[in-house]
Amino acid sequence: GVQLLESGGGLVQPGGSLSLSCAASGFTFSKIYMSWSRQAPGKDLEWVAGIEAGGDGIRYAKFVNGRFTISRDNAKNMLYLDLSSLQIEGTDMYYCADGHTGERGPGTMVTVSS
Repeated sequence: GVQLLESGGGLVQPGGSLSLSCAASGFTFSKIYMSWSRQAPGKDLEWVAGIEAGGDGIRYAKFVNGRFTISRDNAKNMLYLDLSSLQIEGTDMYYCADGHTGERGPGTMVTVSS
């Protein structure tokens, strides 16, 4: 079955950067649309960015405002999300998801705090 494992989260100061990764297995990664979402404690899941199978068709949520970059390496079955200019947004769990089943990994936590 689909297996997704996010990594790279941590504590970062406002204005800082983090690079998140998602290792995928159990499906033909190179043929599937992938996305990142995030969820703050007590809030709904929020879509962040998506990328088509071939690496094109990239879209971002409006709140990203040029600060994040989604990418993928189909040869390695890896999805990435580079975060920069992080604002004091508290703690969010970031999840990668495959566009076919909607399955998500366990997430990686990002805390932006001074």
